Amino acid sequence: MPSTKNVQNTHIRDQLRQLHGAVLDIVGVMNRPQRDEVLIKAAGIPLDRALFPLLVGIERFGPIGVVEMADRTGRDYTTVSRQIAKLESLDLVTRQGSATDRRVREAVITAKGKAMTNLVDAARERIGRAIFASWDAPDIAELVRLMRKFADAVKEEPPVGS
Repeated sequence: MPSTKNVQNTHIRDQLRQLHGAVLDIVGVMNRPQRDEVLIKAAGIPLDRALFPLLVGIERFGPIGVVEMADRTGRDYTTVSRQIAKLESLDLVTRQGSATDRRVREAVITAKGKAMTNLVDAARERIGRAIFASWDAPDIAELVRLMRKFADAVKEEPPVGS
């Protein structure tokens, strides 16, 4: 009896390659500085493009330390520290001691910063609605469900030797 294992492995290999390509396309678009500029303009906020991902990240993941934010953004922690200081001088974030590690100072969004990220969220929703205008509601729901499932799985450490 012929084995279907090789056919399945080839099929999975092809699917993983397609998935990887799609993720690279999405990450490539999301990392474009022009994309941030579009959101900043659509939100009507006066914010330097270099500070934008940090402000949004602090709102989404805060309270958050400099090292963790640097890891999330792929930037050097000294650069992130200077940029967070700039956000603090603009009264968009504040720093506080960590509840779990007294050596760490964490960035937290202020009311002014939250108002700004609310404008970004509204602009992101308008753009998203345009992107998904021709999609059926069940397809959007399925995409969201599967993306969350995928994101949760990717955040886990990969098995050693796999």
